[in-house]
Amino acid sequence: MSEYVGLGQKYIMNSYNRFPITVTHAEDVYVYDDQGKKYLDMCAGIAVNALGYSHKALKSALKEQIDKLLHISNLYYVPQQIEAAELLVENSIFDKVFFCNSGAEANEAALKLAKKYGKSKNEKKTNVITMNHSFHGRTYGALSATGQTKYQKNFMPVMEGFSYAEYNNIDSLKELINENTCAVLIEVIQGEGGIIPGNKEYLQEVQKVCEAYDALLMIDEVQTGIGRTGTLFAFENFAIQPDVITLAKGLGSGIPIGAMLCTAKADVFVPADHASTFGGNPLATTAAKVVLEEIVQKDLLDHVKEAGAYLESELNKLKEAFDVITDVRGMGLMQGIELKTAPKDVVNKCIEKGMLVVGAGENVVRFVPPLVITKEQIDEGISILKEALQEL
Repeated sequence: MSEYVGLGQKYIMNSYNRFPITVTHAEDVYVYDDQGKKYLDMCAGIAVNALGYSHKALKSALKEQIDKLLHISNLYYVPQQIEAAELLVENSIFDKVFFCNSGAEANEAALKLAKKYGKSKNEKKTNVITMNHSFHGRTYGALSATGQTKYQKNFMPVMEGFSYAEYNNIDSLKELINENTCAVLIEVIQGEGGIIPGNKEYLQEVQKVCEAYDALLMIDEVQTGIGRTGTLFAFENFAIQPDVITLAKGLGSGIPIGAMLCTAKADVFVPADHASTFGGNPLATTAAKVVLEEIVQKDLLDHVKEAGAYLESELNKLKEAFDVITDVRGMGLMQGIELKTAPKDVVNKCIEKGMLVVGAGENVVRFVPPLVITKEQIDEGISILKEALQEL
């Protein structure tokens, strides 16, 4: 075992259940530990490393930017930030972008935006509805929005003004929404909740209900966005038009960045309403610009659709072969297998055999590989998963 495991346990706060491996470098869709072992990465830093590892265009752009400028205050105009924002706006239905550093920060920004929007209509219009089994982050507002008590129980009381509807049940939402609701925050595919896609008709009804009560429809695209499902944003698969979306993870392909996008209707922030010192700094938005160019100007989305369909079909073949798999679900390169048991043993066995995967929800193994993964590499992963299931 690596010496870093003991050192990490000694010096790093115990906020993660870490696996006893120490990753030191990576290439394409593979990572390597300090013992020289190679792993196929089917979780991509939990849906972060969209372009895989050591992507030539990304490396080149980042190295060039490091020589120019790492950080400058948002009191000045930042060319890379503007160029990344232009790519987001011109390839979406949104009008403005706010940059920050993570998905939780993006959701915090969205919650503040919603509160201000609501108060502009009615001083009491400040309540937000989210979904049971949702996940929106671990900062206090995002935690309060998260509809899972297991994340909240040690930090009660959470913030007031949140209520939680049953996902994919429009009647549940209708029972909660009223004239004091400023927003509905929802994932079109619940990620941490267990890779649970929303029903298309349900999501379309959610939009109609929001419009009827003049509540913002806000979609958390932190995990589903940036090409993960085969479209730039996952909501595009459901024929809906949100007022606000939040992004992070894949947007920087490994460089920390978050973003909140909104339509003109929801563009209510003015100076001093919200800010982020590091948000949209030159290095982070250089990464975002490269990622967006790779996705929207090349054929990466078509590749994700094809590779995702192939991964889903191969996982379904395993479902037919192994009774322990009860369901395969997801979209594009965001797939999950539901098991009759907790996923821990399968995850550990896959790691032992040279593949990184992670769990989701109570009984799901999640597959969110780099978007550049090939069919041959998917075959490699399926083979490892098959061996793991056979041995277990």
